[in-house]
Amino acid sequence: MSTDTADRIEAEMIACADSLDAINDHFYEQGWTDGLPIVPPTPTRVDTLLTGMAWRDPDALITVIPPAMGEATLRKIAVNAVMAGCKPEYLPVLLAAIEAVTEPAYGLAHRQTTTHAGAPLIIVNGPIVKRLGINYGNGLFGPGWRPNATIGRAMRLILINLGGAVPAEVDFCQHGHPGKYTFCVGEHEDANPWEPLHVERGFAAEESVVTVVNTEAPHSMTENVRTHPIEIIETFAPTMATLGGNNLYSQGHPVLMLGPEHVGHIAAAGWTKADVKMALFERARQPWGLAKNRGKSNGPFFPKWVDTNDDASMVPIVCEPDDLIVIVGGGAGGKSMWCPTAGAQSLSVSKAVETGA
Repeated sequence: MSTDTADRIEAEMIACADSLDAINDHFYEQGWTDGLPIVPPTPTRVDTLLTGMAWRDPDALITVIPPAMGEATLRKIAVNAVMAGCKPEYLPVLLAAIEAVTEPAYGLAHRQTTTHAGAPLIIVNGPIVKRLGINYGNGLFGPGWRPNATIGRAMRLILINLGGAVPAEVDFCQHGHPGKYTFCVGEHEDANPWEPLHVERGFAAEESVVTVVNTEAPHSMTENVRTHPIEIIETFAPTMATLGGNNLYSQGHPVLMLGPEHVGHIAAAGWTKADVKMALFERARQPWGLAKNRGKSNGPFFPKWVDTNDDASMVPIVCEPDDLIVIVGGGAGGKSMWCPTAGAQSLSVSKAVETGA
């Protein structure tokens, strides 16, 4: 796919501008969509979307999107954001997410072409979560909230249209998962008794920040009976360290989203976030005798301190406790969510959201 796809999209709008069906058929035939209908990115709609970052030059190069190395200007990002159904005020969040996935640590070129079922999970923190109405409570991974749905979808369209990640042609993800349509949530900071993710990473509480992690689909972990932190951790740890999961073989920055009920029990017992991370670092492990000769046991990022001459040596899912991302989200109930990653080939990246102030 050429790097001027967004320009072609704008130019070819004229040919079928009078028919929504014709526009969608044309975009689908060109491979410019995610398979769902799009909002036609007319020049007027694109210009309106760009008012969300009026302080920025819309045609200045921001970054390039591999593997096609498409040039991502704010205007081209806005074209895809219009197609996804975004509002202008969503644009700063989307831009921060795009800047994050193109950082070297994220490893986007490989994420765009790998067979692994990962997608960029966009975690939003700070005042902008409530200002935009980004869902952080009941059903935050599901349907019903325009900011979550359209910001995440715009990311996917950009990865296709500027990055060239056409499914089954360039993107060889074997199975995919629904997060490859859209994958954007807020952190439930009101229910978080500790520092939220962005503060933990050195940002001010009043800053709005996006963290992007390439994760698999969320996996529900239920504990409706036991309430002591150790008991909850002992329920989670075996799920998080399943044989075959990439984090057991190449670690990385996997995500644990604690539900409000679980985090309430844990904090009431006097535990900190660091305590949770340490307890899971120590318990979410498998013996080398089970991990070897399966999965990805040869690395490439296997912890060097694991004694591969001792079948009883325990293999962790992260190299150190702080590599585990712990956030709070969701509604009432005894469930938390586990989001495994590809491993250390793709690490999390956080970026502040521009305000124009």
